[in-house]
Amino acid sequence: MATDYDAPRKTDEENEDSIEELKTRRNDKNSGKVDEDEVEAAESFELPGADLSHEELTVRVLPRQADEFTCYSCFLVKHRSQIAVTRNGHTYCVDCAD
Repeated sequence: MATDYDAPRKTDEENEDSIEELKTRRNDKNSGKVDEDEVEAAESFELPGADLSHEELTVRVLPRQADEFTCYSCFLVKHRSQIAVTRNGHTYCVDCAD
């Protein structure tokens, strides 16, 4: 927003609002906020290293595709475009070739 520095400035007397007006403005600003239950938020938060032994994960594992390779250093399956070097029959990705 542009500021007109030549415009007359308001005095402190003009800026004084009644307490009731200030309270209504404050309530209007807070009306859009969502009240969040702290207990509910804490229950959904999990700490690192938490015991997840009771949890069951369902993951679909696909076999390595024809256009993929397994890096001999990091053992990650990557696309053939990530091949950096092949030494002694072992393929290395661009991240591990250094």
